[in-house]
Amino acid sequence: MAIVTGTYHRYLASGLREELEDKIYNISPEDTPFYSSIGSGSCKQTLFEWQTDSLGAAAANAQVEGDDVTYAAPTATSRVGNYTQIARKHAIVSDTLDMVDKAGRQSELDYQVMMRAAELKRDCELVMLTNTAGAAGGASTARNLASMGAWLKSAVSYYTTDGGNPTYTSGVPAAVRTDGTGRAFTETILKAVIQSVWTNGGKPRVLMCGPVNRTKVSGFSGIATQNIDISNVKPGPMAIIGSADVYVSDYGTLRVIPNRFQRERDAWVLDWDLLAMKVLRPMQSKEMAKTGDAEKRLIIKEWTLQVKQEAGLGLAADLTTT
Repeated sequence: MAIVTGTYHRYLASGLREELEDKIYNISPEDTPFYSSIGSGSCKQTLFEWQTDSLGAAAANAQVEGDDVTYAAPTATSRVGNYTQIARKHAIVSDTLDMVDKAGRQSELDYQVMMRAAELKRDCELVMLTNTAGAAGGASTARNLASMGAWLKSAVSYYTTDGGNPTYTSGVPAAVRTDGTGRAFTETILKAVIQSVWTNGGKPRVLMCGPVNRTKVSGFSGIATQNIDISNVKPGPMAIIGSADVYVSDYGTLRVIPNRFQRERDAWVLDWDLLAMKVLRPMQSKEMAKTGDAEKRLIIKEWTLQVKQEAGLGLAADLTTT
């Protein structure tokens, strides 16, 4: 049906106000399970060091009565360390933009600083879970912290044909692990890593995977074949269980968590007590010199990763990513 001739309608009118909701919707993930779960502390040098030690092997200790003692020299502690790394983000906002009326935020500068700080936190998560060697840096090169991939070598399962463990130089992981050909993540691989961690003296508590291999864990047959007694359960709505949040091993119960920012090819067997972030300069927003009609901010943090005893942590490496 046609409108009456001469009707003044919305498509002819001018001066109509826009309607813009006073909110900003952002679903970019900010969860950083590794960053948020490990310990924290401060450091005072760009090379933070600590010591590790271990007991001698247990032996059948039977001695002759009245025998004299032969003294063996004790083994010295091992000195290891990691370099601090500087991470930064920046924001520059014109004074006009910060003054005009905006939807979803009052101060554009504060909003940009908040967003960049969230990005920097995610960067830290990714950096600690990559395969990067420690480097002292120099006048024209950045310092790099040694990441998890460069630390673990004792309780690791990898593709032996072309994969390999990292090496340390003067206590710092200076050569990354060699990534091998991908193989499917299986329960057999996981069990071997967990057993190795426990044999070394560790307490496996967490299994952390990327999204693809997190899904594969839920399909492990050891989980799927467990039985639940429902003989005394009253009839009612039932749930379809397609995920396993806990893996009960022979050597402890592990919480299974996904991580968006780690490498998909790695599955970590962790104990948060053996990990810490050591901070030389806490995350801060620094006001930079004003050189024009705008405000500048530098969001910066300097920190390193402490792996207190790598033998108490495990890695299933060289996993397929699809």
